[in-house]
Amino acid sequence: MPVYCITGTNRGLGLEFVRQLAQSGDNTIIAAVRSLSSDLTDLKAVASPSTHILECDTGDIPSIHAFVKAVARTLGEGKKIDYLLNVAGVNLASSQSSLNLGPDELHAQLSINVIGPAKTVELFLDAGLLSPDVRVLNMTSGLASIQLSTQSARKCAGYSISKAALNMLTVHQSADLRAQLPGAVVIVMDPGWVKTRMGGAGAQLEPSKSIGDMLVVLHGLRPEDTGSFYCHNGEKLPW
Repeated sequence: MPVYCITGTNRGLGLEFVRQLAQSGDNTIIAAVRSLSSDLTDLKAVASPSTHILECDTGDIPSIHAFVKAVARTLGEGKKIDYLLNVAGVNLASSQSSLNLGPDELHAQLSINVIGPAKTVELFLDAGLLSPDVRVLNMTSGLASIQLSTQSARKCAGYSISKAALNMLTVHQSADLRAQLPGAVVIVMDPGWVKTRMGGAGAQLEPSKSIGDMLVVLHGLRPEDTGSFYCHNGEKLPW
């Protein structure tokens, strides 16, 4: 039974990952939510008997420590994570440009969008909970591509900056994790413009399509794909 660990599952992309993966009873799913006291009605509705809902605020390092310990207890002796999906993320003050960035909003986005995935991978590795050929997916955005941003209107400055930093983190993780787990693969993926609360009403993709495509890419990853930047449909994107 493959083990999937997904952050940010109470809504949006994370919720859709759980919905699709829970359709197979062979999958063990660790579904992380920022707070167990939040509304989890939708998540519980799609969860399978082998889905475990645990708390993890990816913007809070003590919370990540506690989450890793909870995952170890939940999985029990010998079971490890085969797929780690760092989905949790925020886009704050999207109207801010590079000329009026709010330090508090930028700091919060860097904390959740960059430091969170960094510490999650680090602490799971330290706890011995990553399988030798683990697949790590860091959820990024097309707005993180420097090349694409020079060709179109720039928006969501703080979010774009944080996701570009996540891309660089992924490049480093792909080498550093491979040094300890030779079969590990770490990638970033742009889900496309998806109809979620973050994506907004004008988005083009249904969550089911975006996530379905991403799972195909995720399950088809080869060792030489580590450190790559993908679109949801498997197309490689420019950094």
